[in-house]
Amino acid sequence: MNSLIKLELTRALRNRKFLFFSVLYPSLLFLLIAGSADSVETIGDTGLTLPTYMMVSMASFGALTAVLMGNSERIAKERESGWVRQLRLTPLPGRGYVLAKTASAAVVSLPSIVVVFVVAAAVKDVRLDAWQWLALTGVIWAGSLVFAALGVAIGYLASGDAVRPITMIIYFGMSMLGGLWMPTTTFPDWLQDVAEWMPTHAYAALGQAIEQSQAPHAQDIALLAVFFALFAGGAAWLYRKDTLKA
Repeated sequence: MNSLIKLELTRALRNRKFLFFSVLYPSLLFLLIAGSADSVETIGDTGLTLPTYMMVSMASFGALTAVLMGNSERIAKERESGWVRQLRLTPLPGRGYVLAKTASAAVVSLPSIVVVFVVAAAVKDVRLDAWQWLALTGVIWAGSLVFAALGVAIGYLASGDAVRPITMIIYFGMSMLGGLWMPTTTFPDWLQDVAEWMPTHAYAALGQAIEQSQAPHAQDIALLAVFFALFAGGAAWLYRKDTLKA
């Protein structure tokens, strides 16, 4: 399994388009949204300025891009090319393949988080305590595993031709409705109620709680745990179904 993880990392790091959208694109969006924002005025009752608020949102968005887009498209194409079928002939168990995909995606997501933090601190003078920077990195990185499982499920659900549009719809829908591109306080009341149940909203809320020097809310943790169980369970079921077809 370690050899497969190394192979996956090498392939991801050689994909310049993937690296741009997962590592640099979130930082550019952060500068576009928060570049001219007031560093004093706070958002709603969060007590956070727009640059501080959007730093977590864009770091979460970058990690989401890395694990969701990367996993879904690569798995669908590997199924279509016969690579997955070849791996089944090796001693590598099915769970090893899924774990290798998830682990490699998680490693690639780490630079996207760090780059957003560096840009926010250097350009918008975002300042936090050392423990907050470390906690933010750990929480956003760990939370990305929820969407890595979703990426695996989509990769086994969709064909090579259909996987990109399906992933893009889910990717943009969750990003917008979850408040990663703009604060949910700007949404109509009914849409704010919808946003509270989105996994992306709970994901960003973990980091925002740390920025406020608070413990993450139990509801957000529970919501992410439920979605992880659903996505991972769906990925396992689809993998077994795909195995029976082979």
